[in-house]
Amino acid sequence: MARTYEKITAAEFSAAEGVDDWRVLWWQAFALFRTKNFATGLALVNEIGRLAEEADHHPDLNFRYGVLEVRLSTHDTMSLTTTDLDLARAISAAARALDVAGDPAAIRTWEFALDAVDVDAVRRFWAAVLGYELAGDTDIADPIGLHPPVYVQQMDAPREGRNRIHIDLGVPHDVAEARVAAAVAAGGRVVRDEFAPAWWTLADPEGNEVDVATWQGRD
Repeated sequence: MARTYEKITAAEFSAAEGVDDWRVLWWQAFALFRTKNFATGLALVNEIGRLAEEADHHPDLNFRYGVLEVRLSTHDTMSLTTTDLDLARAISAAARALDVAGDPAAIRTWEFALDAVDVDAVRRFWAAVLGYELAGDTDIADPIGLHPPVYVQQMDAPREGRNRIHIDLGVPHDVAEARVAAAVAAGGRVVRDEFAPAWWTLADPEGNEVDVATWQGRD
């Protein structure tokens, strides 16, 4: 029998008890744990594995010396669900039991974004050259999930005087304004902010652009 899930919004996840370690970026929940050493990090990975098997719900883990990133979402629904919320709480409890602290201010994710008139033609090229696969109607993705995805954005006509490759950067909603301010202080400029806090478009001193995005304004 197919599993059923109760979808929840980014706002509902963020307002829930027991998820102080977690931040929603786009449609996933992220946590970053400072594990201090490899052995402690491995112990937390093993405990997350046990919890995931019990829940029959498996997060993505990125484990490096001293750092463990955890990503949660329900792939069947391409959203967050109560199952993600329950597992997030259990993972945070496991981290506390190992004296491992979360570092939500350090959480981030990103993708390349390409403007294209012929989205499918551009996607096929980049999928071939990167060894990626087509994903959905507009994306290409690393088939083993290790490298950033590429989003191919429909445009009506080629634009002159503007780069057609930029980065989409997802950051926690509670650090976004500080990140934008830091970028401006480092020599950048705000190109567009009418959609903030959903996203700001920034440019570096030579006009290369990045969209700094949060979940706020999207629910």
